[in-house]
Amino acid sequence: MERIAAESQSAGTARIEDDGRRAVVADAAGSLTSGGFVADLDRRLAHRTDSTAGDVAVLNAYLADEIAPTLHAMGFTTEICRAAADGRNLFLIAERHEDSGLPTVLMYGHGDVVAGMDDRWSDGLSPWQATLRGDRLYGRGSADNKGQHSINLAALAAVLKARRGRVGFNLKLLLEMGEEIGSPELQAICRSRRDRLKADVMISSDGPRIAADRPTLFLGARGGLNIRLTLDLRPGGHHSGNWGGLLVNPATRLSAAIACLVDGRGRILVDGLRPPPLSDAVRRALSDIPVVSGADEPEIDADWGEPGLSPAERVYGWNALEVLAMSAGNTRHPVNAIPGKAEAVLQLRFVVGTDAAGAGEAVKAHLAANGFGDVQVSAAVMSNATRLDLDDDWVRWAVGSMERTTGKPVALLPNFGGSLPNEFFVEDLGLPTLWVPHSYPGCNQHAPDEHLLIPVADEALRIMAGLFWDLGERAAR
Repeated sequence: MERIAAESQSAGTARIEDDGRRAVVADAAGSLTSGGFVADLDRRLAHRTDSTAGDVAVLNAYLADEIAPTLHAMGFTTEICRAAADGRNLFLIAERHEDSGLPTVLMYGHGDVVAGMDDRWSDGLSPWQATLRGDRLYGRGSADNKGQHSINLAALAAVLKARRGRVGFNLKLLLEMGEEIGSPELQAICRSRRDRLKADVMISSDGPRIAADRPTLFLGARGGLNIRLTLDLRPGGHHSGNWGGLLVNPATRLSAAIACLVDGRGRILVDGLRPPPLSDAVRRALSDIPVVSGADEPEIDADWGEPGLSPAERVYGWNALEVLAMSAGNTRHPVNAIPGKAEAVLQLRFVVGTDAAGAGEAVKAHLAANGFGDVQVSAAVMSNATRLDLDDDWVRWAVGSMERTTGKPVALLPNFGGSLPNEFFVEDLGLPTLWVPHSYPGCNQHAPDEHLLIPVADEALRIMAGLFWDLGERAAR
């Protein structure tokens, strides 16, 4: 009888928890229909935080006048700082502490945006105002990144309300104002404020889902490496009629050199630029991930890149070596002259396990072995690759929470195809990183008519409220 009573009590507690979870998830989504979320985002979009313009007063006002008061109302302490007195970037560090025995979450986002491009938006739309048309909420930053961190703050507020001022874990927030100019000094802040930013896990939102209707979780980002090739044979050009067939053409030779690095179907030919073979775990994770072109996007070339890989494996599990730019002579106004110099910039997008530090030497050795030792090579890593273990306990927990909320299978990506400043959180703060994106591929990020899709925002509010609720439940066990 005692066992039956205990089981009955446990079942009753579970029902109460389920009811509480359903209520808080619905309340978070209700901020969309009530107009509260749109009003908050409208205020935030009105701050013209174009970091490329470098108006420090405008960037500071977003943090000091908009975000800090919002956080204070939720029980955070805040600090606005720079990495150094002459630093280019502004940071807001906020902390909400409930109990030293509870887990601590770090959230990251950015409040800066790219240029508004005001005169290129559709009639009646402004980059600096939230405008709802159909299922789209327009405005610069609506998708990248003001809309995304606004979703997370709204979901957090719903959980705080439901739990009467507590969430059941500690929370820290790092918001920067220079992501669109390369996150200068972000690593310096992570290092100098390491103790202040110490946490158990990072849960943040940026980038697009793989599709509007597919909840997505990615665990890191591909790295980026630029490779500059230069063949400088002689000053100036020489008449092609008098010297053609007598002088080595640097453009012809550099083209052949590039072709020995990456072939005519996009396959990387340098062993040192290739990643390790795909693991079984990565293959399983990507087995049901479709990569499809949306409206106004180019059609995917099925037979480009590494043979035998699916499109998802090529962009999320493998490396890509791309020619970004080439120059020799003047293509707009060519003259009858053999150029004296040719130059190209290639980019390697690479996954964890690639020897990025040795890439430059690998290219030099490969070129020399193929008869192109006269080509000068320089290489610079822009960002390192990161990837949380797919079997990590935090990953299983997050996937379970998201699927419980949505009833949909989560697209679990080993890493984002592009680059994010995730390496600083992994390498400098030692954090497992979970990224839950709230935009979609067709959001017009960085372009006119940028928008947040309302169905995605609705589901995202529910997902984040569920994650925050479940984290409090997890900590209480």
